[in-house]
Amino acid sequence: MASEKDRRNQGAYRSEAAEAAAADRAAMAEIERAAANANADDEFAADAASGFADADAAADADAARIADLEAENADVKDRLLRLAADMENLRRRTEREIKDARTYAVTSFAREMLSVADNLRRAIEAVPAEAKEHGDDGLNALIDGIEVTERGLLGTLEKHGVKKLDPEGQRFDPHFHQAMFEVPNPEVPNNTVVQVVQAGYAIGDRVLRPAMVGVAKGGPKQGQPKPDETAEAGTAGDAA
Repeated sequence: MASEKDRRNQGAYRSEAAEAAAADRAAMAEIERAAANANADDEFAADAASGFADADAAADADAARIADLEAENADVKDRLLRLAADMENLRRRTEREIKDARTYAVTSFAREMLSVADNLRRAIEAVPAEAKEHGDDGLNALIDGIEVTERGLLGTLEKHGVKKLDPEGQRFDPHFHQAMFEVPNPEVPNNTVVQVVQAGYAIGDRVLRPAMVGVAKGGPKQGQPKPDETAEAGTAGDAA
């Protein structure tokens, strides 16, 4: 049988072996925890790097989307401005067309009525002056009636924008006058209307019928003094 001493030695050995095994297990556990922590750190770093990459990609995507929206907004704004300008032009054009339609709606009718006004004037001028002075009451009443009719016709035409052109003494305007002949006259400025053969008419800013006129020729240009006025001015200067 083993002695008491041997039993104590065996017990001490088993105790030391158990302690060594426990120490080994503790060391392995520590190693495993360290490895787990290292893996966790690596995974965190990877996740962080991935998160940063995702954030950059998201920021780039947001910037691109914002740029697209700004471009789309600018395009819509440009189209709206163009549409507003087109609508404004349409409004002005419509107003102008309505105004022209109101002003010139009676153009054709007024042009036909000019022959009536001309005939009335011819009838009045066809009566000799002596007949007017010494005629009987019936003739004078007829003449007065024709004159009243002429004035009424011209007044009605004027209410609708038709104006009679009587340009005698005015400067010749090719837009409203038609020169039939030239009259040598050094007393009046050149291109001055000195005789009206047939009165003209205008409606609004447009000529309905040009006035047929005779134009002065041989005088000073428009705006220049007459020769006698120049001479008088020179004489006055010498006297001073």
